Amino acid sequence: MRFSGLSVFHPHFSRLLRSSTFRLGMMYIALFGSSAILLIVFLYWATTGYLAQQIDETIEAEVQGLAEQYRRDGFSGLLSVLRERIKKNTDGRAYYLLADAYYRPLRGNLSQWPQEARDETQPWVNFSLSVKTAKGKQQYQARARVFVLLGSLHLLVGRDMQSLEKTRHQIWLALGWGLLLTIWLALIGGLLLSNGVLRRIEQINQTSREIMAGKMSQRIPLTGSGDDFDQLAGHLNAMLDQIESLMAGIRHISDNIAHDLRTPLTRLRNRLEQMQQNPDSHNGLDVAIAEADQLLNTFNALLRITRIESSQENLVQKVDFSALVNDAVEFYAVMAEEKQQILQTQIQADLYLSGDRDLLFQALLNVLDNAIKYTPASGLIRVALFLQSAQLHLEISDSGCGIPEAQYEQVLQRFFRLEHSRSTPGNGLGLSLVAAVVQRHQGQIQFMPNHLTDAEQNPETGLTVLLSFPVFKSCAS
Repeated sequence: MRFSGLSVFHPHFSRLLRSSTFRLGMMYIALFGSSAILLIVFLYWATTGYLAQQIDETIEAEVQGLAEQYRRDGFSGLLSVLRERIKKNTDGRAYYLLADAYYRPLRGNLSQWPQEARDETQPWVNFSLSVKTAKGKQQYQARARVFVLLGSLHLLVGRDMQSLEKTRHQIWLALGWGLLLTIWLALIGGLLLSNGVLRRIEQINQTSREIMAGKMSQRIPLTGSGDDFDQLAGHLNAMLDQIESLMAGIRHISDNIAHDLRTPLTRLRNRLEQMQQNPDSHNGLDVAIAEADQLLNTFNALLRITRIESSQENLVQKVDFSALVNDAVEFYAVMAEEKQQILQTQIQADLYLSGDRDLLFQALLNVLDNAIKYTPASGLIRVALFLQSAQLHLEISDSGCGIPEAQYEQVLQRFFRLEHSRSTPGNGLGLSLVAAVVQRHQGQIQFMPNHLTDAEQNPETGLTVLLSFPVFKSCAS
């Protein structure tokens, strides 16, 4: 016979029992139970040992009293004391017996000398007693001290162990129930804990299944508790956001490649058709080669950006950034002079960072190339390098047409070009490569409007590109 409630609950309960959290909980219960058992054994040993010691001390005290009486008043005095103590023994817990050399009882409240007490080499003995009660004869345990007096008389002084046995039984009963209750509560706690953890993990699994099914916008729900699972879910959500952003970027790049490369490929095809119709046209061949070179440069730039972004190599080479900036400025000084542009520099010497010199130089050339390209004739370009708060800051400012603030992020995307730059040669990958190099060196790139003037022009809104890098730190530091 199957119960519907059990059959519905069974799959979840089965997963719960197989979960690592439940197994960990069971290991904790086993460890906790073992500790509890050790504690119970210690408490039992300490308690019963103390009670047994108290019984021995009581017997020893009675023996000392009887011995003192025997030394002072002799045999008659001993019999008188035994008679008095037996009379006062209303609870029947104390046992006294005086016997002759053949262990025949002379005085006491025991009917016969215990067989276990006949070994005179053992002063302490434990023996069984058969006592008549309302329920009939019952067996009790007793403990006694045995003496041999002058005249080969034997004296036995003992106490009933029934109270000790009852105490032991009560201790075992209490500790046993306590252990069972503790294990039961630990088991319930382990199940509740495992169920809570399993529910949180199931949320992650469910979200993962939905994402694998194509719902890329799904995210793991947060409880707001700020616990480890919330932190894990937050990190996973951030990772999913980054993946979604990268996939959107891939789609964007694919669209841009299809859009921006379609025109040069069409031109190249048309040029090849013209050459097919006019094989003697060498001019068309040169133009076709130039178009093919432009396409190759575009794909090479894409591959270079991808290699930079995917590289995991540690950048530990010490680079003289001050000298590198000076070299880049000197490289473009001639071009700026041809456009009658003013190129100002304020470069702090002896500034170093960890990185790849060739990548950094290529990034600097791209930024300077844009500054010179979009700054009009007789415009002003300023390059400043300085150290601030353990960061190297490179500012390249120009008095060109600038970039709208709303498009600061877009210009870093691959193939993105502003409207005023579509008439100039380029593929829209220059700043994307700069961003990849800066990120590879754990730096930051920022854009901000700037106002630069020269002696012959009115102020003109321009652009400042700020590149920030961590200062060089050796492995020893």
